[in-house]
Amino acid sequence: MHTPSSLIGERLHNRRFSVANNTQGLSGTGTVFHYQVDGVAISGTYQGGRIRSGQQIGRVTGPDTIQLLYQCLTTEGELLAGWSRGTVGVDDAGLTTLAFVWGWLSGAVGGGESYYLELPIHDSERVF
Repeated sequence: MHTPSSLIGERLHNRRFSVANNTQGLSGTGTVFHYQVDGVAISGTYQGGRIRSGQQIGRVTGPDTIQLLYQCLTTEGELLAGWSRGTVGVDDAGLTTLAFVWGWLSGAVGGGESYYLELPIHDSERVF
């Protein structure tokens, strides 16, 4: 039997994502997000572009929804934190998509929407 957390786990666990659209945010095409899922718990790291180092922690909230808190240190030395609510989907090629609504909690103001696309795994990167 699949539970909402196991379905999201299958789509997110140990997968990497790049930004497809994030006009209001700091992360961009050079930023890579890497997620881990353990039951309903989600953790992740991200870096690249204007992000020197970032971490995420969150939870599965529904069959295709997640909630995250994130923090990062930018390449300019800024320390920022925020929240996001996301929807997990699948595109026509079978890759996982993430659509977020997000906002800042500390270090900046405002928020926006962003869209991430799973980075395909090359045969040399597969874990068996």
